[in-house]
Amino acid sequence: MKVGFIGLGIMGRPMAGHLIDAGHELYLYDIQPVPDELTGKGGTACKSGKEVAEKADIIITMVPDTPHVEAALFGENGVAQGLSKGKTVVDMSSIAPIETKRFASEINKLGCDYLDAPVSGGDVGAKAASLTIMVGGPEAAFEKVKPLFEKMGKNITLVGGNGDGQTTKVANQIIVALTIEAVAEALLFAAKAGADPARVRQALMGGFASSRILEVHGERMIKRNFNPGFRIELHQKDLNLALAGAKSLNLSLPNTASTQQLFNACAAQGGAQWDHSGLLRILEVMGNFEIGQTAPGGDD
Repeated sequence: MKVGFIGLGIMGRPMAGHLIDAGHELYLYDIQPVPDELTGKGGTACKSGKEVAEKADIIITMVPDTPHVEAALFGENGVAQGLSKGKTVVDMSSIAPIETKRFASEINKLGCDYLDAPVSGGDVGAKAASLTIMVGGPEAAFEKVKPLFEKMGKNITLVGGNGDGQTTKVANQIIVALTIEAVAEALLFAAKAGADPARVRQALMGGFASSRILEVHGERMIKRNFNPGFRIELHQKDLNLALAGAKSLNLSLPNTASTQQLFNACAAQGGAQWDHSGLLRILEVMGNFEIGQTAPGGDD
């Protein structure tokens, strides 16, 4: 297929790379120079989103937030200016469900289909082509694009209409954030109590508390590897979407709100760029104890 890809950061770069490796014709654009590794494999660098849309039949966006998607689609020299009838726009960013429905409506007026298809799995999943992809939009458009999704992910689900993919991603981010917080509390508790957190994690991995978060982010916490796979500032953005959506629905999400406050405290400590597993660090500040220290009364 002739595929456009806009947004070639931590996630977008490997995702676009998988499509090139699969033999698709890729037209690429980013506000930064298009990476040599993609053009070296046969991708074509474009000067604007408009040019991408003119050359490609399916145009994918993978950018940080709602305003960035709006700019990529409807800004000067944006995608909308290069579209012609019958093309498909696929937004794989994580953005507001309500705005997604508006974007879809505007793209539909141009005679084109729109899919919202946010992902979960972080940079690890992007590199391994094992992302979970949650899709909202028409079934015919989904079936058309599905072969591309299958080159980037493993668990691919058409959830419903436009906006439902983004709603699913917000739900995902609530679960991920609260589970990171729970794992951080548990490992910090174990370490302060004098147990080896690595062995505690190993034991818990075999029981009902086992989770992907305990496996991946628990290891990050123990090894103190907070280089970003998914930055705290991006998870703050996602939880803002959750809390704003809850307000409009007259829902209370108390634990989502408290976890957001912990992310806010991390950012206040200079941690907006930390991996979201770095939430542990603010709990360590509050407890005046770091995993890896010798617990009070423990052996040296």
